Amino acid sequence: MSARTKARKRALDVLYSADLRQTPLRQALATEAERAANEPAREASWLYAREILDGVIEHQDEIDELIETYAQGWTLARMPAVDRAILRIGVWEVLFNDEVPEGVAISEAVEAATVLSTDDSAGFVNGLLAKIAHTRA
Repeated sequence: MSARTKARKRALDVLYSADLRQTPLRQALATEAERAANEPAREASWLYAREILDGVIEHQDEIDELIETYAQGWTLARMPAVDRAILRIGVWEVLFNDEVPEGVAISEAVEAATVLSTDDSAGFVNGLLAKIAHTRA
């Protein structure tokens, strides 16, 4: 597993946990940053996870609006929490991180959905991120 894949998983864990516990994302980030400071062996995954989380926090309103706009009949509240977290990371990478190719961002999100969510989630994530990616053009 690549360092970026590990970082995405780490960011996903923070987003998912904050969502389930109804903890403000900035608070969850601060808690994870404190934990990361005590785990220097995991620093490589933390650096990119922190970048993802900072980006999702900075653009959360826009990201959530895009997800709801293109989800066709699905509100964020109706989606599984893990799908919300995966989509937020995927949208941030597709639209706001020029270092990650669009195809890689979508593929990583689809893989996470395949492993961590429902049978229908991978197709849902793939289609939704592809639609949102097309808004860049």
